[in-house]
Amino acid sequence: MTSDIRRALVVRGGWDGHQPVTISDSFVPFLKDRGFTVETSEDLAVYEDAERLAAADLIVQCWTMGTITREQSENLAVAVRSGTGLAGWHGGIVDSFHDHGYHLLTGGKFVMHPPGFHDHTVRLLPERADHPVIEGLHDFTVHTEQYWVLTDPHIDVLATTTFAADELRDRPAVMPAVWTRTWGAGRVFVSTIGHKPDDFDVPEVRTLTERGLLWASR
Repeated sequence: MTSDIRRALVVRGGWDGHQPVTISDSFVPFLKDRGFTVETSEDLAVYEDAERLAAADLIVQCWTMGTITREQSENLAVAVRSGTGLAGWHGGIVDSFHDHGYHLLTGGKFVMHPPGFHDHTVRLLPERADHPVIEGLHDFTVHTEQYWVLTDPHIDVLATTTFAADELRDRPAVMPAVWTRTWGAGRVFVSTIGHKPDDFDVPEVRTLTERGLLWASR
C-alpha cells in the first residue's frame, strides 16, 4: 500500500535571535494544509538517524550558529542526494554550521550583513520568471538584514539584492538572495530573507518561501 501523505521534518534551534521556533511554527499549518505530516526536532542528533532522514520528503532547517558532526553532515547530504528535499531561510540555513560538506550541499554561506535593518529591493531575475518559486511575483522591498553570501556557481539564482559602492568597495555588488539547486535526486531551496517574524508579513516573502518548501519536497 502507498500513501499520498508526505513527511516534513523541521529541525530548529541554535541562536535564539532568529526565533527558530516562532518562525518555523508559522509554516507548520501551511505544510499540514498541503498534506504533510509535520515532525519537529530541537536536537541535531536527529541527523544521526539516517533512516529517519531518508523517510522524510522535506527537511526544513532553521538552525543558526550550531556545530554539526561529520556523521550528521554526511547523513543529511546522503538523504538529500537520495531525494529528500531541504529548505530554509536566512541564518537558519546559510549561517548554520562551519562545515564544508554542508556548504556544498546548500550552495551558499553567510559572510556578513550591514549593521541593523534597512530598506532594500529584492529583484527577481526576468529570465527565471517562469520558475514555480517566483512565477507571477514582482520585485519588492523589505526592511530587514541584507546578507552578503558566498555561493556555489551551480546554484540557480532566482532573486538578488544589490550592495551599493562604499568606502571599501569601488562598485556595486549584486548578491544572490534566493536560489535553488539540485543535489543528486534531491532539491534544495534557500532564501536569505527572514531574520524576524514580520519579514514574512511581506506577501512576496511569504509566498516564495512557501513555494520553496513545496518545490524542494520530494
